[in-house]
Amino acid sequence: MKRFARLVAALDRCRRTREQVAALADYFRDAPPEDAAWAACLLLGRRPRPAVPTARLRRFAAAAAGIPEWLFAACYERVGDLAETITLLLPEGRGLEGVPLHAWLEERLPALRGLEEEAQRGCVLEAWRGLDRTARLVWIKFVTGGFRVGVAQGKLVRALARVSGLEEARLASRLAGGLHPTAAAWRRLLQPAGAEDDDPGRPLPFCLAHPLDRPLEALGDPDRWRVEWKWDGVRAQIVRRGAEALLWSRGGEVLNASFPEIAAAAMRLPGGTVLDGELLAFRAGRPLGFERLQRRLGRRDPGPRLLAEIPAVWMGYDLLARDGTDLRDHPLDARRAGLEELLKTAGDPRLALSPLLAVAGWGELRRLRDEARRRGAEGLLLKRRDAPYAMGRRRGIWYKWKADPFRVDAVLTYARRGHGRRAGLFTDYTFSVWDGGELVPFARAYSGLDAAEIRAVDRFVRRNARERFGPVRAVRPELVCEIAFEDIRRSARHKSGVAVRFPRIVRLRPDKKAAEADTVAALRALLKEKETAPWNEPPSATS
Repeated sequence: MKRFARLVAALDRCRRTREQVAALADYFRDAPPEDAAWAACLLLGRRPRPAVPTARLRRFAAAAAGIPEWLFAACYERVGDLAETITLLLPEGRGLEGVPLHAWLEERLPALRGLEEEAQRGCVLEAWRGLDRTARLVWIKFVTGGFRVGVAQGKLVRALARVSGLEEARLASRLAGGLHPTAAAWRRLLQPAGAEDDDPGRPLPFCLAHPLDRPLEALGDPDRWRVEWKWDGVRAQIVRRGAEALLWSRGGEVLNASFPEIAAAAMRLPGGTVLDGELLAFRAGRPLGFERLQRRLGRRDPGPRLLAEIPAVWMGYDLLARDGTDLRDHPLDARRAGLEELLKTAGDPRLALSPLLAVAGWGELRRLRDEARRRGAEGLLLKRRDAPYAMGRRRGIWYKWKADPFRVDAVLTYARRGHGRRAGLFTDYTFSVWDGGELVPFARAYSGLDAAEIRAVDRFVRRNARERFGPVRAVRPELVCEIAFEDIRRSARHKSGVAVRFPRIVRLRPDKKAAEADTVAALRALLKEKETAPWNEPPSATS
């Protein structure tokens, strides 16, 4: 546990990739398999289930520190992170060395969940007294379910390649589909090349598009590129091997239970096939939107009513393997031809083919991007016709070019303190628009401003706060900001009647008065334009 806590602290300090990779390699070189497997799972995003309610932990910590609960609450508000607050308030622990990481997670954490409050208090205080501050911070985050020290998989793969001597591509393939926190799974991950290692039901590492960061003309001849819609769904590979077909997400989850009709359709494909594509909620030839698709995600048994209400299709992008042969090094044109042939033979409308768009020149491409939303798409994908299917985000072979976001001017009406490094500043904002003579909240945003702008808004909040609701401050409606968002939909849960997706602050608008901000009517006009835009599918290219 102590070694893992030191690794977490080192990753937090390091800012350069090579330093983080070196810290990871140092840890995994000597870690026991039981601990190494858990460490890798945690760093790749696995979060333990909460074991003790946070309200109890606050009471335990206040009593252990010998301070009243109101003072603990004030410290917590200032620090902004519960685990860090407890760690700072309590005296240094003894620094127990004898309990390994896997024992904390497999034995002590599950045991906490079934105890009454007083028994939990005893176990929690014993752990706090036995851990030094670095390890205590990590343990509290395990207990609350708030452990978030994500490491890009590519960095972990590079570190493990140093430790094991295996190729990065092989390690990435073995990690695709997830890793179980067991010693056996860890040994399989690092076993020598050529051993019986690769699970035939696992997906292959996904190829990711790089944001378009150059003029279109810099890409050369338009004929070198395939153009498709960038669909707003869930990326998913179909792996048809053995006696089953598995539908894998990029996050390593099997989605068969949530999309049984797609899994059934995939059984029409021949064995040894791996396809890449996108899951969409789809009806009458048109995507229904990501928010509708979300209602299907995580459902173990969607039921006939939900299946009828939100039908799904899998939109095919690429052919990665056929008859057990890996085709990822073949050029895109050849893989696309094979994909078209396979899906035509399968003959199931639930396995669709993502259309290729005929583009006469870069000017035509700009026009298509401007029309992406009326097609139910986020933008465009540009794929080089001779490119392989590469692992990860490789520049120069796939580009994504998203449509411009929606934008409105809104008034800051509420603010609350941030967490972690932003704990001393008001950085979480609620924005409102006008509905008649009333300001109605419609979005919360906490990104988009630089450090100087954040400090300026923080000063504004402190000077103009007029009411306090716990950590939230209601402020005088005077500061206008331009807010961008990716999508808009109807919502009965919001007073404005709409909900927006991925809102962020584009810029402060000191040139505008609050009375000049946008209205609920303007938001509804954006929604109406989106919902009633005609579905005029542009011509497709099939060669």
